[in-house]
Amino acid sequence: MKKLVLLLAIFSVLTLNAQNYQITFSGTGASTTVSTVKVENLNTGTSLTLNGSDILRLTIATAVNSPKDNQSSDLRIYPNPMTDYTTLEIFPPLSGNAVIEVSEMTGKSVYKIQNYLGTLKQSFKLTGLKTGIYIVNIKGNGYQLSGKLVSNGNSNGAISIEKNNSIAQSVDIKKSGKESKSSLAIVDMLYATGNRLKFTGISGNYSTVTTDIPASDKTITFDFVACTDGDNNNYPSVTIGTQVWMAANLKTTMYNAGNVITSVTDNTAWSTNTTGAYCNYSNTLANSDIYGRLYNWYVVAPTNPKKVCPVGWHVPTDAEWTTLTTYLGGASVAGGKLKETTTTHWSSPNTGATNETGFTALPGGYRDVSGSFGLIGIYGFWWSSSISGTTYALYRDIINSNGSIAGGDNDQHAGSYVRCLKD
Repeated sequence: MKKLVLLLAIFSVLTLNAQNYQITFSGTGASTTVSTVKVENLNTGTSLTLNGSDILRLTIATAVNSPKDNQSSDLRIYPNPMTDYTTLEIFPPLSGNAVIEVSEMTGKSVYKIQNYLGTLKQSFKLTGLKTGIYIVNIKGNGYQLSGKLVSNGNSNGAISIEKNNSIAQSVDIKKSGKESKSSLAIVDMLYATGNRLKFTGISGNYSTVTTDIPASDKTITFDFVACTDGDNNNYPSVTIGTQVWMAANLKTTMYNAGNVITSVTDNTAWSTNTTGAYCNYSNTLANSDIYGRLYNWYVVAPTNPKKVCPVGWHVPTDAEWTTLTTYLGGASVAGGKLKETTTTHWSSPNTGATNETGFTALPGGYRDVSGSFGLIGIYGFWWSSSISGTTYALYRDIINSNGSIAGGDNDQHAGSYVRCLKD
């Protein structure tokens, strides 16, 4: 009995500060319906996708559920403490064979099985544990998930782990007044206080990005805006201050009225062309899917009657770029607030990157006047519609080695990326 009381006391201490935040979603503007939401933790790099009608439950990390830095929201253990059984709810980042192991606190393994885990939420029923504190560990190809489990059971030690059907947890939400109850799916995500989350809401062809540091239950509202180019590519939008920007680089091969933009791969032709032209970085089509396309300045020139941005959008002027950087605290820090976090695309060290705006600037490099490509992973370059002299135009650039955004002018033959701004 004393041992049981001790275990319960330990559990109480470990869970004393546990707290959950429930996040719901709504739409406004061009659509009031949210079909799906992608949630990215910009501090940890973890992400998940849920239905727009689901509830995101942010589970504050505690010692019970996150004894190690590699703990993820992809493992949930309940009830905890357990008596007769507990459920292991697993949502692995990669599919494939994985080992599920239960160990004592000393590290001694008491039970181990191997099972195929798909990239969907699935659950296992664990029974037969004696009284004690255990570590549950799931190890797959390229990932590891761990959590602590307290058992108050009086089992004979015949441990078993059996797979249940894939599940979607539901909960009754009480509505005010005369409204009836409804059953909504809950999706769990591990969360540490102060983490910044990036939410991408999708509704048909509309997509909107916003970031937030949740500190309570709340509703994230996506303001959906039409942003479709001449190729019928649809772009996410993001509001930063008083401006609404595209949250991805332009990749169209056509002007918005349907006129084809000339594709130029040859270096000499690129260096001598004085009309609108585009290319893929290194003339590799796959790069356009990640970074968008490179355009010479003749494509974005205000004098070009064929507009490249989606209807209702335009290429920002140099002054409009300055409005953005000023709102973000000045050029010395604005680059970091615009950059995608991690080194998935940016070369290390990606200094100062927080992406707190949701702009998600990428290091797509550039094409110089001679037609040569360079600096992918190091720099991102974006045109403005403003000129500097008769043959030069102004641009902005961000580098991996600091958190600033710089400006300059370049020959109008050069190739840079384009972010459109809502009219």
